[in-house]
Amino acid sequence: MTVSLRRAATSLAAAVALVAGLVPIAPSASAESCPQAELIFARGRLEAPGAGQIGNALVSAVRGKTGKDVRLYAVKYPADTEVDIGANDMSGRISYMTGTCPDTRLVLGGYSLGAAVTDVVVAVPIAAFGFKNPMPDGADSHIAAITLFGNGSQWVGPIANFTNPALRDKIIELCHGDDPICNPTDPQNWQDYWPDHLAPAYIKAGMVNQAADFVAGRL
Repeated sequence: MTVSLRRAATSLAAAVALVAGLVPIAPSASAESCPQAELIFARGRLEAPGAGQIGNALVSAVRGKTGKDVRLYAVKYPADTEVDIGANDMSGRISYMTGTCPDTRLVLGGYSLGAAVTDVVVAVPIAAFGFKNPMPDGADSHIAAITLFGNGSQWVGPIANFTNPALRDKIIELCHGDDPICNPTDPQNWQDYWPDHLAPAYIKAGMVNQAADFVAGRL
């Protein structure tokens, strides 16, 4: 890795850690069969355990549009500020699936803090800031799409600027209206614009459906 890329990755990780302040690896699954696709999704900050409103809506929409067997894996992490825990779990799941189900197409995604989790996995190829489990070499060929909602890394630029070039065309980033997390604005206006960041706003605006179309076209 070049010095400049390493510095960019470190800068991104620091930015993700800052956004997180504002807002074990995947278990054995020997009994699982291999689906045609799997959505690995990280919920937003303070959402209840699971994939969250957007993750659940997205997998339903992708199933409906493709007719494929699409399994949902909800990233396991506290969804408070622990981006590193979520990133290690997501990356661990990717490693597990590429080794156990190499023909399964993977879709990564996250909303709000979960988008920051995904940022770390796809854009930080080194161990840093508690992230100890970078994606294995060759994992990019198993990833069909990456869906990001309300992504705080927009404050430093599109995440595609920091990823492996093989992933850049597989990424869709969606920012609803004046969502202050992904649409840099005067901090004094955050409270006024906060409703634009909420999961129901993304769903009502059709952005989950838009992401599902993007994913369906790549499965």
